[in-house]
Amino acid sequence: MSEFETSIPTAFDPFAEANAEDSGAGTKEYVHVRVQQRNGRKSLTTVQGLKKEFSYTKILKDLKKEFCCNGTVVQDPELGQVIQLQGDQRKNVSTFLVQAGIVKKEHIKIHGF
Repeated sequence: MSEFETSIPTAFDPFAEANAEDSGAGTKEYVHVRVQQRNGRKSLTTVQGLKKEFSYTKILKDLKKEFCCNGTVVQDPELGQVIQLQGDQRKNVSTFLVQAGIVKKEHIKIHGF
């Protein structure tokens, strides 16, 4: 009987790697930078997914000063705190976050049209 047990290959789990990646929760968290169309030519840039240990108000203050635009921090029940900026600031925000050392370039996802 022991000969058959050793000759039978073990069951292969094709999702073993995916489950292993999911088990390390928080390892692949992204910062999402999106643009939303308001009305006409007006648009709104949102930044979500920053770590909770950062001061959102200080980041917002620096972003507003750097890009000469207005903005606010909004509390969303599902997404947590979200930074909103006036205008299409996607590229500016992504380069600012990388240069400030807040997020690595690989962890930023830019969405929009």
